[in-house]
Amino acid sequence: MTVANTLSWNEELVLGDARTDHTHQEFIELLNATSAASGAEQLTAYQQLLTHTIEHFAQEERWLLACGISPDFCHFSQHASVMEVMKEVERRALGGETAYIGSMIEALVEWFPMHASSMDAGLVAYLQEKGFDTASESFINGVPEATNATAPACGHDSSHSCA
Repeated sequence: MTVANTLSWNEELVLGDARTDHTHQEFIELLNATSAASGAEQLTAYQQLLTHTIEHFAQEERWLLACGISPDFCHFSQHASVMEVMKEVERRALGGETAYIGSMIEALVEWFPMHASSMDAGLVAYLQEKGFDTASESFINGVPEATNATAPACGHDSSHSCA
């Protein structure tokens, strides 16, 4: 794979929440390891990336649910779409069609920075506003600020916040 199929951790990806930033750094490391691997090692690396991504998405979704955000919110559906494709790539690779791994890596390299800077940045801001601590996965004051949480807007440009 070429350098174009990798990501570098940089200041633009830092969201200011230690747990989120650490999870994102791990995601990038696993994505790059998958890109650099070849043969049977690539499938193994891809499966490690997939396993990490499943937990990564589940972690964010637990936080959203804890804040009273409905599972039909846009962040959930974007995760579901990415997960569906990643699992299909694994299924095909297990059947010998390993070229799909490279295509998936290219897609993730393109997708992730935008997702992180829009939806995940919105999520971090929203959690901080609600007093939710990602390290303990609980509210700082023991209860959410509001029992009827209204989700931030679900746009994809910088003028909208989207958890």
